[in-house]
Amino acid sequence: MPELPEVETVVRTLEQRLQQAKICDATIFYPPLIANMASDDFTNKIKGERFVRYTRHGKFLIFELEHYYFVSHMRMEGKYYIQRAEETYDHKHVHAIFHLENGWQLRYHDTRKFGKMYLYRKADDLFQQKAFVAIGKDAFDPTISKEYLYQKLHHKKISLKQALLDQSVIAGIGNIYADEICFRMRYHPGTRIYRLTKKDYETLILVMQEVLSEAIACGGTTIRSYTSSLEVSGRFQLCLNVHMQEHQKCKICGTTIKKIKLGGRGTYFCPQCQKRK
Repeated sequence: MPELPEVETVVRTLEQRLQQAKICDATIFYPPLIANMASDDFTNKIKGERFVRYTRHGKFLIFELEHYYFVSHMRMEGKYYIQRAEETYDHKHVHAIFHLENGWQLRYHDTRKFGKMYLYRKADDLFQQKAFVAIGKDAFDPTISKEYLYQKLHHKKISLKQALLDQSVIAGIGNIYADEICFRMRYHPGTRIYRLTKKDYETLILVMQEVLSEAIACGGTTIRSYTSSLEVSGRFQLCLNVHMQEHQKCKICGTTIKKIKLGGRGTYFCPQCQKRK
């Protein structure tokens, strides 16, 4: 599943490739893909719009158009392709095509059909809309502070790993980067979140942004179900310390990396380097 670094890579690549292309028409093959209106309404409103700006919030892509915000969440398997109109495509799994004025097409491919698209008027506050009401601050939001995290998490009886995955608190972190953040903090992923102090939260913010920044610089992580569809190969999998490293030796201490289930998610850690608080 694409996490914040992979989504950031997609945003940057689409911005470079599409620039300010105009959407001449759109074809929606799977109407439930459109989450906040009928697919015909979506098609009629987006027709004639031009891309103005490309941003991201957590795992959401945000395409700013002339009159609307086009928001896309790729979920588990979503991918974007930029191809010529005459190029063949997978009719079974391509669920939306945006026809551009330059003869190219932006195609959305999703084998599991979990992805969602939204269209919101720019006159409305985007982050008060349904897609974002339950979503917390982006991991790089400059207003994220130790006080914010303490207030949101200190009363909860969940693990550190589960807290990192809670999109209502911090948006953008998934299974891969949660494992890596726990490792760099030197805390066992099962550490109860209420045991963390404000100083720990300060460390968490620094480590989280460090890990995510390094992953973005590498183009994200190409692993399992997430592979690039825009001719960009992520390299951060070469830098992973614990995630998917079961039975391998820890790069710090040489102890064998273990895998457990935590909150229903496969979780990797070093028994020697990472201790419960």
